Amino acid sequence: MYDLIVLGGGPAGLAGAGAAWEAGLRRILIVERDKELGGILNQCIHNGFGLHYFKEELTGPEYAGRFVRMLQDTGVEVRLDTMALEVTPDRKVHMVGKETGYRVEEAKSILLAMGCRERTRGAIAIPGTRPAGIFTAGAAQRYVNMEGWLPGKRVVILGSGDIGLIMARRMTLEGAKVLACVEVMPYSGGLNRNIVQCLHDYDIPLYLSHTVTDIRGRDRVEQVVVSQVDDRRRPIPGTEMVFDCDTLLLSVGLIPENELTRQAGIQIDPRTNGAIVWENMETSLPGVFASGNVAHVHDLVDFVTAESQRAGKAAAQYVQEGPGESQPVLEVQNGDGVSYTVPQHIRPGRVEKACDLFFRVNRVCGPSRILVTSGGAQVAAYSRDYLAPGEMEHIMLPRKLLDGASGTLTVSIEEVASK
Repeated sequence: MYDLIVLGGGPAGLAGAGAAWEAGLRRILIVERDKELGGILNQCIHNGFGLHYFKEELTGPEYAGRFVRMLQDTGVEVRLDTMALEVTPDRKVHMVGKETGYRVEEAKSILLAMGCRERTRGAIAIPGTRPAGIFTAGAAQRYVNMEGWLPGKRVVILGSGDIGLIMARRMTLEGAKVLACVEVMPYSGGLNRNIVQCLHDYDIPLYLSHTVTDIRGRDRVEQVVVSQVDDRRRPIPGTEMVFDCDTLLLSVGLIPENELTRQAGIQIDPRTNGAIVWENMETSLPGVFASGNVAHVHDLVDFVTAESQRAGKAAAQYVQEGPGESQPVLEVQNGDGVSYTVPQHIRPGRVEKACDLFFRVNRVCGPSRILVTSGGAQVAAYSRDYLAPGEMEHIMLPRKLLDGASGTLTVSIEEVASK
């Protein structure tokens, strides 16, 4: 029996396994379906990683490589080319691997670190024909950066998520012509630094409140029709623009990879599409933890690392000390202007100094205050100059504040009138 089985060998799984080893667990297994560790970072060859965690700028493979080397100095067991098929409520993991065949392994604790997948054309129901030349931005990124293939020469990008913005720059650098980046919302879904570095620096136009309303082409994409949308995201007749292109890249959102989570009977939060977690990233199934993009979609890998290290330490504590006594619970709710919060439950008695709280806003806000209330009374306030849905927010809730709260904590946004 293993002390800990980690499902996923990306940044979340690597950080969680490393933290659990440092906390004293010795029988640790990482299950990874790819042929190498590192996850999505292996195809993210641009820089910008590690600024928070390592205090220096790294590429994706460099960032992953540091954690892989850290694990090589431990006794953590790794099974590559192995797919986890099922997680049972009694913490048994069914898996099948190229070398090991079908195996059922039992664990005292499990860390879910499967990451997320991209939303495809079928999920957003774009009208038109079904020619070749339509890719998710992540698939195109893998083709260009790892396989050495250029998906097309004249490109339109639908969606302004970070992968789409980065691929606009990458395709331009490889000699393709990126005609437009089209976003259905009135604001971009990516980090502000990516909008500047990937679009503005290369004179690529960004059309906000627009979407693709038709795809034309028989064997290959020949034209894409883009229309402006109204406040309810419905196309406005007469606003059509036709782009002659051979490729459409989709950057229309990420979905946490939670099929195994649902199979195990773990409660899912419909706001995040990830597991409902406690302050230590434990799910509703005792001894099973979730961290990284499988819990909620992050924008920076540095936050994935910190969250997963917290989950790894908590898994070690669970194995070494057991479930622990029941504690008073604070329910965390999203108020005005907030889409979701993670964690969803906090046990103040299990918090050492402070609890990390992550959330996203649902609209662009100027100078604002992040208000934390309990029982109708304000218990904390944090000032921000700017808030946007594309950037995840993070606040620290001190133990003293949590001890003074009761019932529910509500996080909301209050815009401050500029002077």
